[in-house]
Parts: sequence; structure tokens; C-alpha cells
Amino acid sequence: MNRKDIIILGIESSCDDTSAAILKNTRILSNVIAGQKVHEEYGGVVPELASRAHQQNIIPVVDQAIIKAGIKKDDIDAVAFTRGPGLLGSLIVGTSFAKSFALGLDIPLLDCNHMHGHVLAHFIDDANTEKPTFPFLCLTVSGGHTQIVLVKDYLDMEVVGTTIDDAAGEAFDKSAKILGLPYPGGPLIDKYAQLGQPNTHPFAKPNVPDLNYSFSGLKTSILYYIQKKEKENPEFVKENLNDICASIQATILEILFKKLIAASKQYKIKQIAIAGGVSANSGLRNRLLLEGEKRDWKTFIPKFEYCTDNAAMIAITGLQHYQKQQFAGQEISATARMKL
Repeated sequence: MNRKDIIILGIESSCDDTSAAILKNTRILSNVIAGQKVHEEYGGVVPELASRAHQQNIIPVVDQAIIKAGIKKDDIDAVAFTRGPGLLGSLIVGTSFAKSFALGLDIPLLDCNHMHGHVLAHFIDDANTEKPTFPFLCLTVSGGHTQIVLVKDYLDMEVVGTTIDDAAGEAFDKSAKILGLPYPGGPLIDKYAQLGQPNTHPFAKPNVPDLNYSFSGLKTSILYYIQKKEKENPEFVKENLNDICASIQATILEILFKKLIAASKQYKIKQIAIAGGVSANSGLRNRLLLEGEKRDWKTFIPKFEYCTDNAAMIAITGLQHYQKQQFAGQEISATARMKL
């Protein structure tokens, strides 16, 4: 093996997925993810159960990542891990393991911001045929975050718009719950939306200042609308599921893109990327391509495997810290809230 190569172990444990990846320079050799089915019966992630599952999964996941990458643990040059933001108990598991692993091998420790990871997933070698150049705008949408990020450099990012209450991903999941769909409901809304007619059912589009978002009013609007219709017809949801889902998705996308278009005009930037778990949504991906053609944007969409939480994005973020010699000490601790 050429020792000029940089090999990084990435660890991601911010929510309910335990993930480990091996990065060689900018190429992913392995990216292993263990999900947690235990939360499905509760209709959402239960933090205590997530922490316990991470403890069970972390060693097997790291072991599999090393085996699949075809390397030995002694080949690893540094350990990158998600310090935050996320669920504190879940973060502590990943942080503690990363610190122990780095200490045992006497290699550097690289603490990473989860949101940096989502954006920098675009720079994994197999993620895109073409990578964005700086500066660019990235719409980062997940269950916990909705942000428009001005990306000036690999680790120099500014949030120029954010949600003032709930995230778009949460709006998808809560809407699905209102419709009686199982958790996680966001992908199911996307699935049924493809079979329905958008704008069939009207929902509120909150108007907040600047480039910020709000989704709490939309959720309330959907709840009251469904309750009213079900009083008139108890079979309303069942009979109109596809159109309801299409209308919900169209409304969320309209809210997202209104501000993204405004941000593009305000900053005079036409390189536009999406990232985060909701960037796997087919409606969002298609809408970005359509707006790109309409507005002469150069658009960047991550591979599906790098949309949801994964360690590959943490490893590529760790590489930037490694190259800048930005190492963490053993005194570092996880933090649930972490600014970009």
C-alpha cells in the first residue's frame, strides 16, 4: 500500500443509524450502516433505545467496514466521528468509541459537524461525476434540519436561511402519521405522491421573513383539513391517499424552493446542491433538475447512499480536518447542539 495514501475511519451515530466507513484519500472503500427497527412501533426515534442499539452495533459495524475495505486496522491514519448535532446519548456512543480507537492505535482524532458532512458528501469521488466549485448554495433538508447554506470552502459555511420551528423532514413524517402511515412515513408520502395529482388539496404555506422557513403551520393545516374531511367521509384518506400525498409533497417543495430561488438571486449564485435525508425524495430531486433547466442553474444531487446519515460523509469531512492538521484531543465530548 502506498503510504502517501490517507486512510480514515469515519463513525456516524447522531440519531438511529450506526455507521462506519473507510475512506482512502477521497474514495470510499466501505460504508456500512446498521439501522434500528425498534423505533417503528413507537412512531419515531426513542433516544434511550437508540443509545442502547448503538452500543450493540458499533463494534460489529466498524469491524465489517474494515473487512469490506480490505485493510487492517493498523492501516488507518485517523478516526473521524460526528461530535454533533444530534441525540446526545447516541453521539456519546460514537464519540467514546472513536476516542478509544484513536487512543489504542495512537492516531489522530477528528471531530466533525454532522451538517458539514451532509454538504461535503458531494466531494466523495464516487458521489458525482462533477463536483461543485466554491461558492455554491446547498439546500440541506432532513428530519431535524432545514437550511440554506452558503458554502464558501470545505469547512467555511454560512447558514443564510433556516427553519424557525420544525424541519421539512419532520413535516413529511408527521403528515404521514396524520394519514395513518407507518414510521418512517416520509418515503411513503413520496411513493404515493408519484401516483397522485399535486395541488388537489390546498394546504397553508407559511410566510416568514428573509430566507427562513416554517413548517409548524403547515402540519396544523394538514391536521385540521384531514379531520374536517374525515368527519364528512370516514373513508376520505383511504379513497384519496395518492392525491393527498401529492398535495402535501407539492406544498413542502413549493415552500422549500421559493426561498432557495430567492437565495440564488440574492447571492447571485447558480451552483445549487441539495443534501440531507430528504434529498433522497424523488420529488425534491426532480424539482431541482426542473428549476435548474428553467433558471440556468448548475445542479448537484448526491447519490442515494450518501443522502441519509452515513459515515462516508463524516470520513470525507474528517479528511479536510486532517489535511489542515485540525485534530481533537481526548478531552473532547459530544454536543447535541452544534452550529455550522
